[in-house]
Amino acid sequence: MKLYGIDLTSAPRKRKPITVAACDLEGGILRVTDFESLTSFAQFEALLQREGPWVAGMDFPFGQPLKLIRNLELPDTWAGYVSLIDAMGKRAWVDTVEQYMSLREKGDKLHFRTIDRVAGAQSPMKMSFIPVGRMFYEGAPRLLNSGVSVMPNHPTDDNRLVFEIYPALVARKFVGRGSGYKSDDSDRWTDEAHYKRQTILDGLRAECADMYGFGVDLPDELADEFVSDPTGDKLDTLLAAVQAGWAYGQRENNYGIPPGISPLEGWIVEPDLLEKYVETQGHR
Repeated sequence: MKLYGIDLTSAPRKRKPITVAACDLEGGILRVTDFESLTSFAQFEALLQREGPWVAGMDFPFGQPLKLIRNLELPDTWAGYVSLIDAMGKRAWVDTVEQYMSLREKGDKLHFRTIDRVAGAQSPMKMSFIPVGRMFYEGAPRLLNSGVSVMPNHPTDDNRLVFEIYPALVARKFVGRGSGYKSDDSDRWTDEAHYKRQTILDGLRAECADMYGFGVDLPDELADEFVSDPTGDKLDTLLAAVQAGWAYGQRENNYGIPPGISPLEGWIVEPDLLEKYVETQGHR
């Protein structure tokens, strides 16, 4: 199976492209075959139109919190509200969310999806610093317009499957929370960060089969690229591919997505999150 791990940015350019790891998953082994740097959204849209079958893991929120959707009286389907937000335009979408937050009391400005709380992820309403709300705006409408099957927000019969992933969850298994293995700030391009990227990569090579059900095969040249990139974007594409590969392996079990998850919000595919969510539900 052809597999893509994709690290999206809200403003692709030569200095900060959308980074893609192209992989093959066959015989219980994930092989990275190439890197791609997409410097425009037109190139990203062209990637989405590549002939299937393929599977992709993408690092941005596919949905918004139910509380925001209800309070803004957005359409009651993912396709409906994503289309409406797309038609609004980026500036209007950002202004709408920021104005909404300005009217909320402290502690109730940023809402979270169920999966954000399970994963310890940022609110998809966040527009600055880590602008995942802007990434949602740039990414979700393009997924909808491409016709791909977006799991679980907008499943279709298309043989191009796309999953939301969160690379930090894989990295934390090897270097802990607040891992500091990557940064866009050159002042943080330290030997320690380099060591942590090496630790993550070595850990995956040794333990991926036990954690995700398949091994990782990397030519040394590509392995060096993962470790030497101080932004961590290339390494994140590998982690994205690993999570997407696990989801594909769970296709007889709803791709590792628990039942009852709202398609308006969506889900991040990762075995630890599935276990944590099921355990939480069992204690209710």
